This record gives sequence, structure tokens and C-alpha cells, in this order.
Amino acid sequence: MPKPKDESALNPLDAVKTIALETRGNDVILPVKAQPGAGKNELRAALDGALKVCVTQVPEKGKANKAIIEVLAKTLKLRKSQITLASGELASQKKFVIEGVAESELREKIRSALE
Repeated sequence: MPKPKDESALNPLDAVKTIALETRGNDVILPVKAQPGAGKNELRAALDGALKVCVTQVPEKGKANKAIIEVLAKTLKLRKSQITLASGELASQKKFVIEGVAESELREKIRSALE
């Protein structure tokens, strides 16, 4: 049986474990696979070690990046000021710095949002 491309077939707790979070001091680096131009704003699942985030905004002039920050803040119950784009401004693979949150706490927030 072929392996599914994304880990969405896993239950949310197992899928969250596949996200390659990195701790840097008091911050956590969250890898994101962006899907701009989607039908709705949502966290979808784990995909290749990253959290898949769908946004309705198109990828022009940073609109999709701002929308991703808003979706992350709303669904993970964070302040937008805690989330900064670290890399991947023009790519679908991005890394966001999440300030002031422990890795275990962020995993729990992601798990809760995916349920």
C-alpha cells in the first residue's frame, strides 16, 4: 500500500508529532506549507514535516503571508505580534518564529486546532 503524501490520515495527535518544530531560546520555529488561493482559511494537517495552512488570499505583495499570520494567531490562540515570518517570503515552504511559547505548548495548540 503506498504511503499517503500527507499525514492527514493520522489522528491529530500523531500528525502533530511529524511537524519539525525547532526551539530557539524562548521561541519556536514553526515550518509551514502555505496554500494561498484556497477555498477557506484553515489549518489543514501535517505535510512533510510542516503544518499546512490554507488561506484565501492570493500570493501577491505579502497578502498571503499576512493572512497566514492571522490564521495562525486565531486558530492557535496567539497574538499576531508573537508570530514573525523568518524565511520563505516568496516560497510555499515557510518558517515562522513563534515568540514566548514552549514547543510542547505549541504542539498542544496545534493538536487542539486540528481536532
